[in-house]
Amino acid sequence: MRIELATTPGTPARPNEDYASVAVPASGQGGSLVLLDGVTPPPDGTGCLHSVPWFTARLGGALGELSVSRRDLTLQDVLSEAIRRTAEAHRETCDLSHPRTPQATAVVARWDAEQFEYLVLSDSALLIEGRDGTVRAVLDDRLSRLPRSSLVSDAVADTTVRNKEGGFFTAAADPSVSARAVTGALPRSGVRAVAALTDGATRWVDRFREGDWTDCLTFLRKEGPQALIDRVRALETADTDRRFLGRGKRHDDAAVVYAEL
Repeated sequence: MRIELATTPGTPARPNEDYASVAVPASGQGGSLVLLDGVTPPPDGTGCLHSVPWFTARLGGALGELSVSRRDLTLQDVLSEAIRRTAEAHRETCDLSHPRTPQATAVVARWDAEQFEYLVLSDSALLIEGRDGTVRAVLDDRLSRLPRSSLVSDAVADTTVRNKEGGFFTAAADPSVSARAVTGALPRSGVRAVAALTDGATRWVDRFREGDWTDCLTFLRKEGPQALIDRVRALETADTDRRFLGRGKRHDDAAVVYAEL
């Protein structure tokens, strides 16, 4: 089994809010991966005493442990319990009802000898390559389908679409959000490789159009996750007229996990 991961902060001046982990049980019969993209907080605060990296470390750690130790739980149940645990860790000190309480996108995948399971919540991506070389992108595209007017400012998004019906959802303090995730399962025998990418890395495809999702997975197999992030950084730096980036951040935290099963 080949497993590689890489992550790079958007700027050295800020802590990296992405989180990535992989677990391979001692039995050698399976594994799991977790990828989170912490949502950068607004300047006026989140109602929480803790940082986004604190939150993603707590949530990511719980997801990794539960996905391996609780095989009896579905991945939706795993996410729900991980959110509950994390919320309980700071409920008494923080306002978890604040719309910008620390939160993250989530990708979780788990496999054993028989089955490959997956979960995606918000705008990180999971790529699944079949034995025939076909690549499927598992995406939660609700955010990308919203009208620009609903995302014109943090205040508008928080009031109208963030973790609201008809909007988009992230893993924050409400365990029931796990029901909103995109989930599924495939026979393990039909999966050759997988890759999870935060949106700082999916820019290779969806912003800079270096190739499609199949090309992206091929690049990862040949060059590895760090090379893909480095290529994105070079493209961001070269986009001086912001032809591709538009109003987006010049550099965003980026994380990639690649695994051959």
